[in-house]
Amino acid sequence: SSQNFSEEFAEAARQLKKEAPRIQFGKIDVTHQPDLRKEFNIQAFPTVKLFVNGSREDPTDCKGVRQASAFVTWVKRRTGPSTVLINSTDQAETLIKADELAVIGFFRELHNDSVEVFCETARDVPEMPFGMTVSKDVCADYGIQKNTLVVFKKGKPVHNEVLEDGRQNKLGLTRLIKTFTLDLVTEYNIETSVKIFDVPVENHILLFTPTNSETFSAIYENYKSAAAEFRGKILFVLVDTNEGRNGRIFEYFRIRDIDVPAVRILNLTSDAKYKMPADEVTVENLREFCQSYLNGKAKVHLSSEEIPEDWDKMPVKVLVGKNFNSIVF
Repeated sequence: SSQNFSEEFAEAARQLKKEAPRIQFGKIDVTHQPDLRKEFNIQAFPTVKLFVNGSREDPTDCKGVRQASAFVTWVKRRTGPSTVLINSTDQAETLIKADELAVIGFFRELHNDSVEVFCETARDVPEMPFGMTVSKDVCADYGIQKNTLVVFKKGKPVHNEVLEDGRQNKLGLTRLIKTFTLDLVTEYNIETSVKIFDVPVENHILLFTPTNSETFSAIYENYKSAAAEFRGKILFVLVDTNEGRNGRIFEYFRIRDIDVPAVRILNLTSDAKYKMPADEVTVENLREFCQSYLNGKAKVHLSSEEIPEDWDKMPVKVLVGKNFNSIVF
């Protein structure tokens, strides 16, 4: 809520007043300041912007940060170094074990494009510690030979991403890393829905199935295998059709009991929905569906009733989703 957000923002201001008194925090009610709202193009609330060196031009937006500790880290990484430089394996282990998640970049040299992209990504992911090393000994201890970003979860490496110069972009890496705050497949419920929308991946795939069916464990294993392949590109969500509180989401996707198990992709930006053409939830079918969606070849799914036989009899024609395009356009 907005109230909670204000409290976290105020707490961050208190912490930084001690640590970095040069950084000033302020808040503006733009309902009384329409000129400022227009100048900085404020469309959503609350919006946080960082102004550097007294310049009004091009302030930096702070998106998706909710906790005071993450605010403090975000501001520090914007105004100073964004990662810790690691010189020993002991130092690396301390960083890895300090939090549930940690990210370390292993590099051959300190100055190249990959290092720059890594540091920019660290600025955008204040929820977890970032470290980097150019020490040959540390790289050897973790068995790493190329420029590589490694995500650690609960002290163990869970993902290696080789950073080729110029191939990765900051947004792609940010999305990938933030998905590790969720499980590989996240079951949809009241608690997880907020977390799901906090991860900046706009493509969501949803599996609608009763979790107590005989076929569930086999389907779920297939779904998890596909989720590992598309991590960072498509977010995999499980919706239990036996859970009464999920009624609204079934309505939104027009899922009926006879349709399950059903698989849909939702694009959060355009609100377009896509239906998996195949009926069986196999790794191959899921892979084909996800790939055709990412390649822009999947057909948008219009939930529609069948075309009535007498739709054309009267002067006013009867339109449903299936004949709407062909008749109207």
